Amino acid sequence: MKTHDICVVGSGYVGLVTGVCLAELGHRVVCVDADRRKVKTLKNGKMPFHEPGLQPLMVKNVKAKRLSFATSIAEGINPKGRRASVAFIAVGTPPRADGSADLSSVEAVAADIARAMKDFTVIVDKSTVPVETGAWVDKTVRRVNKRAVPFEVVSNPEFLAEGSAVSDFLHPDRIVLGVSSPRAEKVLREVYAPIAAPILVTDVKSAELIKHASNSFLATKISFINAVSRVCEAVGADVTLVAKGMGLDKRIGPSFLRAGIGFGGFCFPKDLEAFRWIAKQKGYDFALLDAVTAINDGSRGWVLRQIEAELWNLPGKKVGILGLSFKPHTDDLRFAPSLEIIKALKSHGVSVAVHDPVSMTKAKDVLKGVRFAKDAYDCAKGADALVLVTEWPEYKELDLPRVHRLMANPVLLDGRNFLDPAAVRKLGFVYRSVGRP
Repeated sequence: MKTHDICVVGSGYVGLVTGVCLAELGHRVVCVDADRRKVKTLKNGKMPFHEPGLQPLMVKNVKAKRLSFATSIAEGINPKGRRASVAFIAVGTPPRADGSADLSSVEAVAADIARAMKDFTVIVDKSTVPVETGAWVDKTVRRVNKRAVPFEVVSNPEFLAEGSAVSDFLHPDRIVLGVSSPRAEKVLREVYAPIAAPILVTDVKSAELIKHASNSFLATKISFINAVSRVCEAVGADVTLVAKGMGLDKRIGPSFLRAGIGFGGFCFPKDLEAFRWIAKQKGYDFALLDAVTAINDGSRGWVLRQIEAELWNLPGKKVGILGLSFKPHTDDLRFAPSLEIIKALKSHGVSVAVHDPVSMTKAKDVLKGVRFAKDAYDCAKGADALVLVTEWPEYKELDLPRVHRLMANPVLLDGRNFLDPAAVRKLGFVYRSVGRP
């Protein structure tokens, strides 16, 4: 295979996973980040976030001299006499109050790449960006690129799930390349040559839409089954069986049909709002996405409703929260359901204890007025109710008889339908789960 010198700008979740995995494919990669403390952490072989399997892969490729870190885009584009033929833009695109994406960092990086490049460069939008961003990046580079160095802007959306990102990158369902010329397509095909996956080549705008459309559709499936769970609760049906029956239909499939207390994380909520905003700007009212968001927001209220149904008056009651990250195998707390649930409980005068296997350090920066338990058993001690919010595998292995003895009132709310209702109730718990009798 032909190897390339590659610059990845942004060493956050997407950028670091991309850079490490591209190095694992055999390319020479420089990951650039303006945060000097983060770069120092990476150079010391440590991770700024939790992602299974990423740190050993990073250390391996640093030792193999295929991966390095820098704070300067100029250094990333022209590393020690070489030059990067490909520059990935993987900086953050946080949401604004109106739902649109803040693309100021993308613009700044595009301008810096334009100043640094010396020969034909493929500039790749890896960040999740709204449609037509590629055109703006192209315009920015042309404005700053005073020496008329040839380049092309490509859209190559990422499809990484936190907790399985390394596998998702190296063994993807598909690779999407939004290009404008055969030359850029050839370069990107060389970059991804070691990966055995279908490659879909599109125009730039279609590639940009694929990411937002994909995440919005997956979020819609989750909200749909959560709405079905409310009907199941009302009539005494079992949503897990309903979902299984639906999922056996090949047109539907079983993925993302697990009822619970809603999705969180940075991608789904942000991309839903961004896609709705994009459509609105183009004159289309994407009302379906409003309903998806409303159902998801309402799913958080399940916990408070169930606790009130069991404990009656809430002031002075003690509740333990098992799981803080928005999903297992990550320490990401962005838009995590746990934060909204804890806020609601505290507003009703509830004393809250929390535990999570990996995100406790980050949680201490964002959660105030809660007790940080040393383990799940400490979280259950003296509790009037225990709420399973994140389905960490460790929680399935808990000594439930011990948990029962520690609790003041053995009410167990399973917000992820993670446990076996019959087995838990047999131990004497008052057990409630989402959409199951």
